[in-house]
Amino acid sequence: MGDKKMDTLERQIILNLKSRFFDIIDTENGFFQYEQLLNEMLSAIKALTGADEITLYVFNVWKQEFFAEAATNPQDLDSSAFSHDLKRWAKKNRELKCLGAEIQGKQIMIPLVKRGKLLGCMILIGEFGSFHSYPGKVFQELSEECGQFFDKARGLAKIASQEKRYKQLYRVTEKFHSSMDMDMVLGEIIYTLQEMYPTFTYYLLLSQDNNNHGDLPIRDLEYDSENIAAMQAYVTGAVQFEDSLQEVRSILYAPLKGKQGVYGVLQVIAPNTMIFPKNEIEFITLLANTAGSALENAQLYQQSKRLIADLQLINETSHRLNSNLRLTETMNFMSEQILQSFDAEEAGFILISSDGSNVNIIQGSTEFFHTKEAESYIQYMKKKIIREKESLFIGDFSLQFEGAGCYKSIMAVPMTQSGVLKGFALVLHSSPYHFSFETFKLLQSLIHHSTLAFTNSMLREELEKMVVTDHLTKLYSRSYLDDRIHQSMNEDHEGTFMLVDIDDFKMVNDTYGHQVGDEIIIQVANLINSNIRGTDIGARWGGEELALYLPGVSLSAGALIAERLVRKVCQITDPKVTISCGVSYWSRGKKDSYAALFKRADKALYTAKNTGKNKVILESAADSFI
Repeated sequence: MGDKKMDTLERQIILNLKSRFFDIIDTENGFFQYEQLLNEMLSAIKALTGADEITLYVFNVWKQEFFAEAATNPQDLDSSAFSHDLKRWAKKNRELKCLGAEIQGKQIMIPLVKRGKLLGCMILIGEFGSFHSYPGKVFQELSEECGQFFDKARGLAKIASQEKRYKQLYRVTEKFHSSMDMDMVLGEIIYTLQEMYPTFTYYLLLSQDNNNHGDLPIRDLEYDSENIAAMQAYVTGAVQFEDSLQEVRSILYAPLKGKQGVYGVLQVIAPNTMIFPKNEIEFITLLANTAGSALENAQLYQQSKRLIADLQLINETSHRLNSNLRLTETMNFMSEQILQSFDAEEAGFILISSDGSNVNIIQGSTEFFHTKEAESYIQYMKKKIIREKESLFIGDFSLQFEGAGCYKSIMAVPMTQSGVLKGFALVLHSSPYHFSFETFKLLQSLIHHSTLAFTNSMLREELEKMVVTDHLTKLYSRSYLDDRIHQSMNEDHEGTFMLVDIDDFKMVNDTYGHQVGDEIIIQVANLINSNIRGTDIGARWGGEELALYLPGVSLSAGALIAERLVRKVCQITDPKVTISCGVSYWSRGKKDSYAALFKRADKALYTAKNTGKNKVILESAADSFI
């Protein structure tokens, strides 16, 4: 009868417990918060058993240790007072190959079991000997019922956690595909991981350029002895693990994989664990794969934008270069395009003579190329391009050339027309490794498309010069001089004109021959060219007669130039000759014409020839000799 009464009591306890457990899991309200479920479970057991305090320990199979998971007194969660007892108890049970409750004075250890598998343990503390009044079967039933409830709670928590994760993954995927911003994609990966696993540490190991990513934990993916697992993940496209017993941590490397390749590796460091938590691997891998696809899309989008911009640059440049610009305008435009589009500091265009000995800096190159410092760069690149006939892409010039100046990043592209090297474009920046390889390829394409326009511009200007230039003296033709004087008399305020004649030139021809006579004319023409400004015009008037027009120059200044020219011809020519010079002048406000200007200069020259030669006569003085 006593046993029967005891069975009834035992059944009543278990039924009450089951009833409380049923009430705890309120499916209608969706009440599946893991911590709350465990606390409610412990409260129910406490009420039924009369225990003062209960602590629930979860058994970690990997570490073979118990960790406090819930307690009726929260302070017990930080306590390790029972860890030794639990280890001893678990060891004894393993040796006996059974799991049973153990009463020790004020406490009882009840295993949480499901189908013979140890899930954890509850330690109940009460009055001394209070637990001896319960039949052993009650604790066995309690062990199984609580084990089932605990397993169910973990299952529900896992479902809730997975639901939260996949909602998060769905949200992240939506965000990824709504933006083509690389920084946003990378930032969202880190934000999601920090939200899901606040105790983990993360790094994005990227294989591409990683500039301008703010404060994100991004590192370059580099192959070294410490990074073997990361490189294996990158190369194989499969998740890799690295467990450290010494540092008590486990690291997961998940490749950021798209359809066309792997763009980096997500490094996730889980502290205080020997083996990476299995249930987290799937989610992190899915996140990494989603991120890899988003990175690929963002990168492809950026590439397509870059390609469109590159094509627009080439198209606009080709269009401008083929619109009959003057060579200086062409080169100015090219310099501006390169400085702006490539974020360069210097851009120069260097012509190489046919024998490769001389260089000529084309107007429109930046000022640096006209300095002495630029010579070492120009000569080094010229020799290398002539020898190798290839474009040069140098990340750090100081590593190749000891005498390098302040510019480290260099791109040099030969300008070749019909297989003949005409020169090269040289682009510089002071920072090492400043230019990307894409920039280098674009410069090559730009120069390739532009070289024809350069050479056409040069040929056109050479042809124009030939049309208006005397073949022998390289001075301008008389017709060009006429046009420029007419233009000046319409636009300027004043101007000086002079006619120059080589004295006794017939005697030079008769004495030395016509070839020497031509050389004398050339010598005088060179002296004229070297003694005038870029705006002045020296011309061959006809035979041994030359002319000089100085726009915006007064008569007194013109007279000084003429006197200097007469002196230099007498000093420098070989065989020695002299010249006579007639000078005329016009100014705005006085009625004048080109014909009258020429007539006055001609009259002054006639006077100089007839009054001793080797002299300058001004128009105002010509009348006094008559």
